[in-house]
Amino acid sequence: MTISIDRVFGIHEDAMRLQGRRAQLLAQNLANADTPGYKAKDIDFKAALKQAAGNSMTVPLATTQRGHIQPENSFMATEEMYRMPTQPSLDGNTVEPHVEMAEFTDNSMRYLMTLRIMSGRIKGMLSAIRGE
Repeated sequence: MTISIDRVFGIHEDAMRLQGRRAQLLAQNLANADTPGYKAKDIDFKAALKQAAGNSMTVPLATTQRGHIQPENSFMATEEMYRMPTQPSLDGNTVEPHVEMAEFTDNSMRYLMTLRIMSGRIKGMLSAIRGE
């Protein structure tokens, strides 16, 4: 009997990739908190994850040349959106450090939770392989 890794991890693998991408965006926002004219960006995590869940039966993109590369996960191309600030600065910067830190912390906690779920599933697979 074969074990499909995709079935074991389910949506959690995609969730970790999206959470990692979101962490990068939030870190960019924090790093550019004092950059004049910088616009804070984020992704709609729920919509991207819903798209990832529905992507299992998608048709691959048409290739006209042999060298074309198929995207590994097209849901990772989720559109980045600009955050609407409650009080933008006079220099046009829309980063609000307290909001970004709260979002970064929330995203980090969710990432750790997903990591623990995946770790538990790996441990379960290892104990099944060992016959425990």
